[in-house]
Amino acid sequence: MKRIIHALKERGYETYIVGGAVRDILLGKQPIDYDLVTFAQPDEVKAIALSNGWKTINVGKAFGVIVVVIGGISYEVATARTEWYGEDSHRPAGVHFANSIDADLARRDFTVNAMAMDINGRLIDPFGGQKDLEAGIIRTVGSAEARFKEDALRMFRAGRFAAQLGFKIDSEIIEAVPKALYRTSGLSLERVRNEIEKILIAPYAQIGLDYLVRSGLGNATCKYRHYGTDYQVEILPELLRLPGVQQNPRYHYYDVWGHTLEAISWIPADITLRWAALPHDIAKGLPGVRELNDQGEITDHGHDKVGAEIADKILTRLQVSAPIRERVVWLLKNHMIHFPTKENVVRWLKKRAKSFSSQEQLKKAVSQLVALRRADIIASGYGSDGLCDLIEQEKVLNGALATIPFYVQELKIKGGEIAKVLGKGPQVSRFQQNLLERVIAGQLPNRRDSLLDALSRKAERIKKKEELAK
Repeated sequence: MKRIIHALKERGYETYIVGGAVRDILLGKQPIDYDLVTFAQPDEVKAIALSNGWKTINVGKAFGVIVVVIGGISYEVATARTEWYGEDSHRPAGVHFANSIDADLARRDFTVNAMAMDINGRLIDPFGGQKDLEAGIIRTVGSAEARFKEDALRMFRAGRFAAQLGFKIDSEIIEAVPKALYRTSGLSLERVRNEIEKILIAPYAQIGLDYLVRSGLGNATCKYRHYGTDYQVEILPELLRLPGVQQNPRYHYYDVWGHTLEAISWIPADITLRWAALPHDIAKGLPGVRELNDQGEITDHGHDKVGAEIADKILTRLQVSAPIRERVVWLLKNHMIHFPTKENVVRWLKKRAKSFSSQEQLKKAVSQLVALRRADIIASGYGSDGLCDLIEQEKVLNGALATIPFYVQELKIKGGEIAKVLGKGPQVSRFQQNLLERVIAGQLPNRRDSLLDALSRKAERIKKKEELAK
């Protein structure tokens, strides 16, 4: 990075580190990547890079952006510019190259991203980004409404940066979202989903998600293009009714939305788990689910199954990958099951093994289910007893998964060995399944010698039967 700055400066072009790298440096973090702004034109950047033996890539030459690659590491080098927007909800309609760093910083989204630093560490901060970093606030450069009407994705980025940094979102941003909401209809589904998923796996995801709901942004639409036709796709309207939906205070300290945010904060930052935690109670309070028990207390029987159906529709609509969607649906269907006791753990696992094709998949799914259940219990606000029970149940589950095979592949004897004795044909798989059932039932240990002995006895029975038939 410094080599690029020096090379450009030797040719008379001032060059600055900008954006996220400056923000991270001021926060005491190691930047993941460095973006540079220079007063050199794109063709001049390319020429200087090539004269130094560096590779260049044209990724946005029309917008003044050249990628310079040194030692396999890519650096974006952008010519300082101003820009203007048209009908497109995200991309500028055009740019003008600028002759001051302040003019370039003025086009950026948030003050914490609108700072520059020269090679000597001198900070250029015309919009108070450093002050906002210290105060822990996300604030737009200039009018929030104007920034959002230029680029609607910035509304989602506000939630993402708040979720990543743990910052408060400025009230002007919250007030501006409804005025610019119509602009989200021109955003692509992929861009919107990517921002939501970045919020989901962020350290302070609950801040960004609460902003999506409270601002009304989740009630907006974006577009999906299919064979040249654009279709409007709802983003997350199902979440907006959750704040204020009460729960039985005997078991829950928070309303449904507060509980959901708590659960997300207690679950690992894995995209599948976070997608599962977000809608895990989404059916609570719905007609047909919300009832009163004999004591007149709130209940939501069946919210796990109905919630799984709703989650399936949401993730399908947002085109979340099929493996994640299918796992989330499975987790939601099962998340209210009180984990099995030692007496029925094998039966419980055997039934759920039908949803997977291998022992490893089953182990992973059960581990994820325990993680979701743990977060759900903690997020109730009264989870100490339930958590102790879960810890014991997890030990039982893991013990069974470590010692009992639930798939024929896990047997200590292979199909080819069986075929050598019984001959090729459907009898091989039938015998494998018979062995598996007996091992699961505890009638036969999953040891090679025991299984070979069972195979030998099976062969003897067949031979006797054939002799009697003569």
